Amino acid sequence: MDANPLETFVDAAGSFAALVRRIPGNRWDGPGLGEWDLRALVGHTSRSLVTVTTYLRTSAEAEDLRSPQEYYAMVKEYTAGTAAASIVRRGRDAGTELGEAPADTVDALAAAATTAVRGAEDRLIEVFGGHGMRLHTYLPTRTFELAVHSLDIAAATGLPCTLPENVLTEATELAARIAVRVGDGQPVLAALTGRTALPRGFSVV
Repeated sequence: MDANPLETFVDAAGSFAALVRRIPGNRWDGPGLGEWDLRALVGHTSRSLVTVTTYLRTSAEAEDLRSPQEYYAMVKEYTAGTAAASIVRRGRDAGTELGEAPADTVDALAAAATTAVRGAEDRLIEVFGGHGMRLHTYLPTRTFELAVHSLDIAAATGLPCTLPENVLTEATELAARIAVRVGDGQPVLAALTGRTALPRGFSVV
């Protein structure tokens, strides 16, 4: 994992905001990802900025989750049930909240998240599900979301997207760690080394 998750998150936030700034005004109602249109996809992605500023206003008594991959294993178990529908709904709601100038809104959210993490102590915060987690352990999960969904936005719009090297490195390493944590490490390793192919639609999250 990157030695400076704070700076990597800041770079991911900046890269995401710059990509959103390049989205043509006539594309916002077009296809995004799955059940989301582009506005909902960007809205969902922007929640990775909102949750950082929100969770930094909380505190936790115990460190329930000690690694980013443990966080994702918990989330994957949660979304395996009926909770997936609530994630779709929250993405749409977040898209609506972007307002008439979504790029301006994303810029403001990225600036707020950057300001919030600058100089913040690596303390225990309360994250999704009421779990306690250290800030520097949580931030790579947000970098991961910003990176993966930036690629989704680029695919949906046809815009070029080159992630910062530190962002891409951290997100790719975390994807491998998640695969191992949820029991998919061997097929992922075999696929990455050209031994086998992963099933269509396979995802570690």
